[in-house]
Amino acid sequence: MNILTFVLVLLVAIVLALAGFTGVASWLIERRNPPVGSFIDIAGANIHYVHVPAPVGAELPPLVFIHGASANLKDQMLPLRPQFEGRAEMLFLDRPGHGWSGRGTGNNETQEGQAATIAALMDRLGIKDAIIVGHSFGGSIAATFALEHAEKTRGLLFLSAATHPWPGGDTSWYYSLSARPAVGRLFAAMVANPAGLMRIDAATTCVFSPDKVPDFYVDEASIKLVLRRQAFRANAIDVEGLYRHALKTAPRYPEIKAPTVVISGDADTVVYEEIHSMGLARDIPGAELVWVRKLGHKPDWVAPDLVAAAVEKLAGQPRDLQAMARRVEARMAGDDFGTDMCVNEKAPI
Repeated sequence: MNILTFVLVLLVAIVLALAGFTGVASWLIERRNPPVGSFIDIAGANIHYVHVPAPVGAELPPLVFIHGASANLKDQMLPLRPQFEGRAEMLFLDRPGHGWSGRGTGNNETQEGQAATIAALMDRLGIKDAIIVGHSFGGSIAATFALEHAEKTRGLLFLSAATHPWPGGDTSWYYSLSARPAVGRLFAAMVANPAGLMRIDAATTCVFSPDKVPDFYVDEASIKLVLRRQAFRANAIDVEGLYRHALKTAPRYPEIKAPTVVISGDADTVVYEEIHSMGLARDIPGAELVWVRKLGHKPDWVAPDLVAAAVEKLAGQPRDLQAMARRVEARMAGDDFGTDMCVNEKAPI
C-alpha cells in the first residue's frame, strides 16, 4: 500500500468514524429527550408544540413563547409555565427545524416564514391574539411577527433580544461554516456533535454568566437536541441570516403599535444589549426598557418573577417593573460565575 492510498483509507476511516459517532450520539440524545407535546402539520412542517388551554376566568390574555437559538420549547416552558399556570392560555413551540419540529419545505429559513408558521398554529388552536414573548433570536421573530401579524399581537415582551444590526455583522465561525450548502452538511454530520458535546457545559456557563447555571439545566431543557445534524444546520442557517434580516427589518420597528416591554441585563455575553435592547426601546413607540445590572443572557431562568410582572403590566395590571428590577439586582448581587473564562464575543449564538 503506497502512502497516497494509506492517506485516503485513513481519511475515509475518520469520516466514517465521525459520522458513525454522530449517528449513535444523536440516537441517544433523542432517546433521552423525547417529545413532550403534540404535533401538527403547518404548511408541510411538522410542528411540535405544547398548548395549555385557557383556564376558566383567566386573568391574563393568551401567551405565545418564542425560544432563541440553540434551544427548544422547554427552554422557556420550564421556568415560565409555573408563573402563569391557571392564569393564562399558553403556547410553547419548537421553532421550525429546532427541537422536535421539522423545518418543512416552505419559508421557514426566514423570520417572516417562522412568524407565519406561528400565526397559522395560533389559528389552528383558536388563539385570536396573544402577548408574544421572544427570547434572544426569538426576539427577532417576535418583532417580525408584530410587523406582519399586528392583529394577532396583543403585546410584546423581549428578553435579551437580538434584533438590530451589530458592528461587523460577524457571528461564530461554525455557524457561518455550517450554513454553507455542501461543507456545512459535512461539518454538521461529522464535527458538530462530538465538538459540541465537549463544549456544551462551558458554552452554557457563558450564556448564563455572570449568573449561575441552574442545576441539570442542559439535561432538563434538552439542550443537546441542537447537536443533531439537521437541527444544528437549521440553527446555523437561522443565526447566519440574522444580520441581513436585522438590516432590512430594524428600520420598520417604529411601525409597531403593540404595548412593549424590553428586559435586558447589562452583563450579557451573547448579544450587544446596548444595541438590541436599547434600540428596541428607542424604536418602538412607548416601549419600556427594564435594565437589570449584573444580569446575563437568561432572564427567563434567572428572573422569571420579573418576566411574569412584565406580562402582567402588558395585560393592564399596575406593576412597577423598575422597582422589581432593583430587587432582582439585590438578589443576585454576589453572582460571579464564569466571568474568568467567558470571552465576550458579542455575537448571537
